[in-house]
Amino acid sequence: MRRKRRNHLPGFKAKVALAAIKGDKTLAELSEQFDLHQNQIQEWKKQLLEQADTVFGSGQDRKVADESHLKDLHAKIGELALENDFLAKALGR
Repeated sequence: MRRKRRNHLPGFKAKVALAAIKGDKTLAELSEQFDLHQNQIQEWKKQLLEQADTVFGSGQDRKVADESHLKDLHAKIGELALENDFLAKALGR
């Protein structure tokens, strides 16, 4: 019988990845301890190592990028609203 797909909380993923980075236990031991496949532990460890620099970032870079993206989205919404109004008037005639 197959096991139902599980969704893990970010805190749990971080705990497992940090345990893997410590190196106190082998992947097989961690896999048994946390009831996960070894490949999943390796993947979370890789993600943590690749994204560790964002933990200590100021968040300002992300905020600027989000604001820029938001402006683009507002502009697109405006364009689409104008097109809808135009088409509604054209079809109404």
